[in-house]
Amino acid sequence: MTAGSDLLGAVRSVLGDGTDVVDLVETASRIAWSTIAEPGDAVAGELVTVLGPERALGAVLEAADAGDVGDLLGRCVESGVAGSEDAVAFGAVLIAAVERWTPRLGRSDVAEVLAAAQTVGAALLVPGTSAWPGAVDDLGPHAPLVLWARSSAAAAGPGLAVVGSRANTVAGAEAAAEIVSTAVDAGCSVISGGAYGIDAVAHRVAIAAGAPTTAVLAGGIDQLYPAGNVELLRNVARQGTLLAESPPGTRPTRWRFLARNRLIAALADVTVVVEAGARSGALNTAHHAAQLGRPVFAVPGAFSSSASVGCHRLVAQGRAQLVVHPRDPVDAAVASSTPLTADRQDEPLAGARHDPEVLRVLDALGRRAMPEHEVAGRSGMSLAEVADALALAQLQGLVVHASGGWARA
Repeated sequence: MTAGSDLLGAVRSVLGDGTDVVDLVETASRIAWSTIAEPGDAVAGELVTVLGPERALGAVLEAADAGDVGDLLGRCVESGVAGSEDAVAFGAVLIAAVERWTPRLGRSDVAEVLAAAQTVGAALLVPGTSAWPGAVDDLGPHAPLVLWARSSAAAAGPGLAVVGSRANTVAGAEAAAEIVSTAVDAGCSVISGGAYGIDAVAHRVAIAAGAPTTAVLAGGIDQLYPAGNVELLRNVARQGTLLAESPPGTRPTRWRFLARNRLIAALADVTVVVEAGARSGALNTAHHAAQLGRPVFAVPGAFSSSASVGCHRLVAQGRAQLVVHPRDPVDAAVASSTPLTADRQDEPLAGARHDPEVLRVLDALGRRAMPEHEVAGRSGMSLAEVADALALAQLQGLVVHASGGWARA
């Protein structure tokens, strides 16, 4: 893209300390991409990662003008974009992508986005800068292209995501408050979505304790939603961080709430769901956390409570560990973010102590590396259970994958 000096000056003003380590034109192109593609668009993510933001944007603009993705497909094949080895199938993917981006290509206004961000004092975060949360890179092509932040303090220490029902019970609020208090005492930062219910409880308890907390917004950084939590979100910005990936001015939608949940899961070392109905968005966050190999915990209420159906299913299906004590998810978060040191090599990490399947695969492993089917035979577990347990053990630094299979770290 062609960027004038005024535009690059505006980019520089919102980048802060990042101006010395990133290219301003590439950064302006990232902002443009964020106005064109919806959060989590994997095709946009692949193009930007492999071709670079500016080159990818130029190629897409040319394809849209020509009404033909031939040249764009050629560049993708030449550069090794994931999936482009099957030119026919990937060509269809590119056609669909350009068609959904085209209505926004002519309306992308980077200067307008930067002005709106400056109005609310938001800072721009991009990959390569010190403020970029590297944990979101685990999302691969679904990682955010940019992030906008309103912050007074960077999150420090292990991250614990606390999410759950918007229509929580009193018992659910008390459980969430106790978990957050325990997390704060252990030096964890608390991450949630700023919504009514359990999200709000998590943020309020962290703020009351003087601890950092992060709220990830479903719309633009200037769109404090829901209306009843505006003051709470302002307090989060004053004491912790508000984060958003959509451009300022973007209204929250149901789809963007679901897309936002992947960021909450990625930013946290551990996710705990406190009460969740059968169709709660918190279950979506738990799903993303599990896909990323992050431990998931659940706090269900009474089995007769509609606010707990989702949590009961998570536990029953083996997709979440039951919180027996408020320290359970906190210990797992601390363990997940702590490197395994020499004096702890024979001691299972806190999170593993509460996961019998992890302990079983650890017991099955010997001094030599062994394949998963041998671990399954030794442990009496299915291959699927072994794969899940090894993934969690690897995340906690307990095992390593070698040429011959798996071995203790």
